[in-house]
Amino acid sequence: MAIKLIAMDIDGTLLDSTGRLSGENASTIAEAGARGIEIVIVTGRRFHSARMIAQGLPCTTEVISSNGALIKSPDGQTHYRRLLASTTARRVLEATAEFRPYAGVIFDRPAEAQIIFENIDWDGPFIGPYLRRHRDQVAEIQPLTACLNGEDPVEVMFIGECDRIRLAVETLAELPGARDYTLALTEYLQRGLSMFDVLAPGVSKGAALAEWAQRRGIQRDEIMAIGDNWNDREMLEYAGLPIIMGNAVAELKSLGWTETLGCDESGVAHAIQTHVLRNR
Repeated sequence: MAIKLIAMDIDGTLLDSTGRLSGENASTIAEAGARGIEIVIVTGRRFHSARMIAQGLPCTTEVISSNGALIKSPDGQTHYRRLLASTTARRVLEATAEFRPYAGVIFDRPAEAQIIFENIDWDGPFIGPYLRRHRDQVAEIQPLTACLNGEDPVEVMFIGECDRIRLAVETLAELPGARDYTLALTEYLQRGLSMFDVLAPGVSKGAALAEWAQRRGIQRDEIMAIGDNWNDREMLEYAGLPIIMGNAVAELKSLGWTETLGCDESGVAHAIQTHVLRNR
């Protein structure tokens, strides 16, 4: 079947290793959009961060953000939202007190106080660069659990060095009541950086993509998905045509999916040209 929708991750996929959108990726996506193919950004980023990338694309797109918790248009219209119960978020934070320097709580809010940390290390090697990019959306609340005052968050997030974050993942995976949340891990081993999200039950990039496809009347066989990391697996499993980046983590490469070029070689453009545009 002809591809009607292309779903793509941002970091390590659409953008290169320096966070830049290549001209080849931009022009190829524009051509796909001009031919009537729907483009959907599917990312672990918060919506406001993902929206900046979506608005820079030369075509209309929708945004699935926070690893599938939200589906929005770039103008902010919400199509779908699955929040983490505040009682569950509190339990998660109480069970991971030793990881508190790495922990934040993310809310679906218009601007200010979207990202809450307990003690912000603006110069920290991992959290510092992330928070400085979004300084106007960050707030500090002590203790962190005090931000859970009735409003359900999108997620509890952890960001830090890989080994430390993996311990946090193991802690929550083994916690009684683990059915009350979903764990999504993203690792950049070459940078020593991990990001780990605790989300509502059933939330994933794949579940959100399935929801959007159903609303749009698009079949799985009509979807191509492109990704590079652990949190892309469900999206790739759902798509009729899963494509992994040349720089993908080893787990994805072991699953036998078609591989495109790396993110520094405009692998997204190569995949679209090879598997979609040449067949239309």
